[in-house]
Parts: sequence; structure tokens; C-alpha cells
Amino acid sequence: MSDNLNPDEIKEYVDFLHILGDAAAEVTLNLFRAPLNVTNKGSKLQSDFDPVTKADQDAEEVIRRIIHEKYPDHNLIGEEHGSENFSGAGAEMNWIIDPIDGTRSFIAGIPLWGTLIALNNGSGPVVGMMDQPYLKERYIGSPLGSTLNGNAISCRSCPDISRATLSTTDPVQLFATDDDRAAFEKVAAKANMVRNGYDCYAYMMVASGHMDVVIESGLESYDIQPLIPIIENAGGFVTCWDGGSPDQGGQIVACGDRTLHTQVLDILNS
Repeated sequence: MSDNLNPDEIKEYVDFLHILGDAAAEVTLNLFRAPLNVTNKGSKLQSDFDPVTKADQDAEEVIRRIIHEKYPDHNLIGEEHGSENFSGAGAEMNWIIDPIDGTRSFIAGIPLWGTLIALNNGSGPVVGMMDQPYLKERYIGSPLGSTLNGNAISCRSCPDISRATLSTTDPVQLFATDDDRAAFEKVAAKANMVRNGYDCYAYMMVASGHMDVVIESGLESYDIQPLIPIIENAGGFVTCWDGGSPDQGGQIVACGDRTLHTQVLDILNS
């Protein structure tokens, strides 16, 4: 159980995630597959294109407003509107927000983007949500377990990369360096199957036992923190490539099997 949250408090925050997910979905679904202006925020990793849309910005504004109304002394960290730090009894609590993870998918009309929200209690992300409202799939993870639409999910056993299904979002443009991409390719060459291009959705396929490994680099804290409680409380493992904490992003490996996770780290660092 979390260091400083009891089961009733965790349930309260899980229930609140549903409120936030519903509110964000009202914004994003109205703009998905609709005419939409796209702004380029500049270069990102190995691409000169980092898109943002009105859906990203408006959804985060709605999420932040509802959190501030309910928990006015909790801190907010979001992709589109930065950080807000407050003082008070709840000042160690941090809401981590990525209103649309997979904006490229959103722009392309592909329903594999997701709204990501986590609550970090100062020690790490305790509860997390990935909501895909077009598919009507809401994944939530907490010390009480991981669920898809209220039904328990779990990772599957896969102790060897030769039997594994592996994924990354974009093996061409979205690794931080050429060396990172080459390390991914070493693992991919040993995998049973590679399926790329799924953004946050691939992590949920690991958590629900349909895929085995996701490898990425250049991630931000809001890209990964909401996913960590879902994968870990489904029995999986998330670390950086050096085996350290993934909370601040960077080079990330998520696996559904401990033995496989160790094997993948060994290959990445060989």
C-alpha cells in the first residue's frame, strides 16, 4: 500500500480520476476527426514537428480547473500549461497531466491516443489513468489493482524475448539519439513480433496481457507517470534502461514479466 494513503483515500482519488476522464472526453471527442488547426511547438527528439491542438490545450485546462476546485493545495504539472505549485496541507501531492498523449495519432484520426493523469504523493505515482474515450476504454491503476472499465487486468508471463511482442511509438523519429534507436533495434531483432505506432496504448496492451515489452527514450514525466501504476499493479515492471526510477521519463522499458525485463535491460546495455 502507498506510504501515506489509506485504501479509502486511494478509492477517493480513483473515483476522482473518473470525473476528470469524463470531463476531458467531452472536449477531446468533440474535436477528434473534426477540422482542426495544428500548431508546431518546434523540434522534438529527431523530428522537427511537435504538434499541439486546441483539443490538447482545452482538455488540460478543464482537467486543471476541476483539480484546483477539488484540491486547491495540490500541485499541477501538465504538458501544455506547465507547473503550478501551491502551499498547504496537500502541497506534497502532484497531479501529472498529459491531456492527449499521442497528438500525432489524434491529428491522423487514429484512436490510439489517450488522456493520461496521475497523482504523485511525493514518493512516486500512486494512482494513474489512461482514458481512450473513442474506444470507450478506461484503464486505471492503483494499489487496489489495475482495471479496464472496472474489470481486473494483468500482465502475461513471457520470460524470453524470442517469444515476446515488442513495441515503440516511432522507431524513426521519436528516439532521443541514434544510439538509443540502435539499442532498440538490437532488442527488436530478437523479438518474436514487433508492432509499432501505438503511443500510450501499447503500454496498456502490456498491462492487459496482449503485448510484452515497450521500449522508448526521450519521454517526459507526464508521458510515463500515469502509466506506471497501471502496469505495476497489473504485475508488470517499468524502469529506465539502467534499471533506475522511471518517474522523470527519459529512457523507458515496460515489461509484463520480470525475467523478460532483466533480459531486455541486458540487451539494451550490451
